[in-house]
Amino acid sequence: MEESIKDHIVTLDPAEPIWDRVFMVAPLVLIGTREKNGGYDLAPKHMVTPLSWQNHLGFVCTPRHRTYHNIKREKVFTVSYLRPSQVLEASLAAAPRCDTEEKLTVHAIEQFPATVVDGMFVRDGYLYFECELDRIVDDLDVNSLIVGRIVAVHVHEDSLRANDRDDQDLIHDAPLLAYLHPGRFATIGTTRSFPFPAGMKK
Repeated sequence: MEESIKDHIVTLDPAEPIWDRVFMVAPLVLIGTREKNGGYDLAPKHMVTPLSWQNHLGFVCTPRHRTYHNIKREKVFTVSYLRPSQVLEASLAAAPRCDTEEKLTVHAIEQFPATVVDGMFVRDGYLYFECELDRIVDDLDVNSLIVGRIVAVHVHEDSLRANDRDDQDLIHDAPLLAYLHPGRFATIGTTRSFPFPAGMKK
């Protein structure tokens, strides 16, 4: 008898969070915000995605984190897309705050200022967004979705697509960082063209 694929499927309980039971590919970015005291914070996020074919970006945060309150107050934030060589920077940005409520490890990360919004970027990344707050969707259990409208974009020249450059060569020369939740990462340096059907449109 032919074996059925359903024999290999495990059904999980949707009453419990499922995201730690399997690996999924995600980007890894550092969200930059201005603190209430005038300083700047960086926080790693992986639940990040474009939200339209226009220039809207969203990421999941929580009101328990300073990032949420900084954005709600200042109405702006920055996004730095990291390279595989910058995993340590992401780890430093994830460190807890000290007794004075400062995140001292952020000072060890090389930064440079945004050009349109009040914020900082991480040096040596490959893609940078400056965002104004569009809206916050609360009550996703303990989380919220923060939606930003991208008002400025900066791309390192080694990562910018061009008509005279093969996409695979670009990715090979400037590999991408992928976060595999929970707790792993990978370097993407080899890709293949997706077989889109003829006539497909966005």
